[in-house]
Amino acid sequence: MKPRTRPTLARRLVSGLATLVVLGTVVVANRPMVAVASEALHTYKINRQSYKERYGHWANLPVPRDFRVNAIHAALLHTGKVLIIAGSGNNKDSFEAGSFRSVLYDPAADSFTEIDTPTDVFCAGHAFLPDGKLLVAGGTKSYEVLEDEVDHAAGVMKIKNESPDGGPHVLEKGTRLVSATGHVYRTRDKVTVPTARKMTHGTTTTVHAGEVEVWVDAVEKGDAAVVGQPAQYSLEGLTGPNLYGVSEKITREKQEYGGDKTSYEFDPVTEKYVKTGNLQDPRWYPTLIGLNGGDVLAVSGLDQFGRILPGRNERYLTAERRWVKAPELKRYFPTYPSLHMMGDGKVFYSGANAGYGPDDKGRTPGLWDVRNNRFQQVPGLREPDKNETASSVLLPPAQEQKVMMFGGGGVGESEHSTARTDIVDLDEKSPRYRPGPDLPKPARYLSTVLLPDDSVLTTGGSSGYRGGKYRDQTRSDLFNAQIYRPDRNVFETAAESTVGRNYHSEAILLPDGRVITMGSDPLYDPTGKNAGTFEQRIEVYSPPYLFRGTRPAITGGPAAVSRGTTATFTTPDAARIASARLVRPSSVTHVTDTDQRSVALGLHRTAGGVDVTVPEKAGLAPSGWYMLFLVDDKGVPSAARWVQVR
Repeated sequence: MKPRTRPTLARRLVSGLATLVVLGTVVVANRPMVAVASEALHTYKINRQSYKERYGHWANLPVPRDFRVNAIHAALLHTGKVLIIAGSGNNKDSFEAGSFRSVLYDPAADSFTEIDTPTDVFCAGHAFLPDGKLLVAGGTKSYEVLEDEVDHAAGVMKIKNESPDGGPHVLEKGTRLVSATGHVYRTRDKVTVPTARKMTHGTTTTVHAGEVEVWVDAVEKGDAAVVGQPAQYSLEGLTGPNLYGVSEKITREKQEYGGDKTSYEFDPVTEKYVKTGNLQDPRWYPTLIGLNGGDVLAVSGLDQFGRILPGRNERYLTAERRWVKAPELKRYFPTYPSLHMMGDGKVFYSGANAGYGPDDKGRTPGLWDVRNNRFQQVPGLREPDKNETASSVLLPPAQEQKVMMFGGGGVGESEHSTARTDIVDLDEKSPRYRPGPDLPKPARYLSTVLLPDDSVLTTGGSSGYRGGKYRDQTRSDLFNAQIYRPDRNVFETAAESTVGRNYHSEAILLPDGRVITMGSDPLYDPTGKNAGTFEQRIEVYSPPYLFRGTRPAITGGPAAVSRGTTATFTTPDAARIASARLVRPSSVTHVTDTDQRSVALGLHRTAGGVDVTVPEKAGLAPSGWYMLFLVDDKGVPSAARWVQVR
């Protein structure tokens, strides 16, 4: 066949222009058809094997309607199930109705179960105990009231008792106090005022008044009952100076969330919350972190009146299942500070936090020696005014003792955010942050998940406050995902998610090597004008390593290992095993996760398995349950085997 003569350049230009005109007409006339075709092309692209091998793959997880909750907290239990905690779910109607929810998701059976939730653990703190139970402490005692909703002046009143005789006084809810100007205020709760204490020093005896705090509201509406300075109040119907009220101010200002004192251990075996002793201080937005020896430290949070606790921290005595004050560890942090246990038992505060507290106090990163309460500041962090809603993670493997900070935003409802990442090597004599690679876009609320191949998945987040306005955008959710490679200090592009995740979102590594993402609580809808809707869809990400060939298998081995010892695990793939990792399951809220870590194990291949050696230091491998992954020479991990480290 004689080849056709190629058209002239002029003829090709005319033909091309005509084609563009026709295509333009088709697009205008058939926009839905073009959109469907575009979507089909995208679906085809992301489902190609070559694409998944390079970028991974996202899939929606069908959630039955009865089990859709507002995911505020999430934790992977050693049964392999994911505990999703909503409490009241940032829904005031649910709070007032006493409707508190938790759901268990079982990835192996692809099933959901409702869990009885006794109190509002919304915005509590949590951390795993050595036996695998999840300690959950604090939560919500009262919801915020915005300033334009405050009709009656209100404030905190100290009721004082100056009499050492007659015992404590019980004041019922609704007890009335009267100001010098005749305005009346009622107590919100029943309280007991302790007896005054006599103290003798030599020949001098002094009396220290007993006191208790309670919230009071003015009986009348409006500004008449507002008091802007300290004042004393009498109890209606009571004469004499022994019992009276004192308040710094009574205003119509915004009333913050109030913290709760309740504490529970969630048992993964019985799948129930078990009550423990109460916290010493009510806490809303606290951080809990396990200490060497098995106890847990609770820091920061808002008290029952919405005031940030001024450095009053406390310790959970795990063996006794009770909380005790820890005045020897008094140290101030903003709420939900990101804390990481280091190899030497010190606690590193990365500087990341979730927000409440002044912008000039407690925000400097540093190493906290919890044996003597010394704090060594760590300098070098860039844009330190944008640490709020930032993420931080102990990079894999934990032996490297490096912590990385990701993104963050300005204090409060700031529209400013950063693409900064900084890294600190805490093994250095004088550690300091140094620049890491920038994120593709400024991000706050970014989820960071350690993967068994020593990489870190970063996903979700938004550039604006709670996914809202950022520069010229009305919504600023980020759908791009990245995988950080610590060995090369670079980000690699991953497949894009389809669901926006900002405030109140979580991401967790599953035992099969996938990552589950849930939650998101945008302030506004996509128009930026109406209230947002809590995101109840769940997505699961399969990293590229799940598409790169046959996975190694773990066929046997002990259920428990001791630090500093060697254990044998059988595998038919011993010849190609390149590394072994113990990955501690996540317990995450507000992108704060004190449990997440990946520990490298010493590895020796044998004919039918591998011998792995666990580090001796409790600070590297705290007691508790871990997922053991064997990773082959192509970076492909096995499914995990649960192992308890003792």
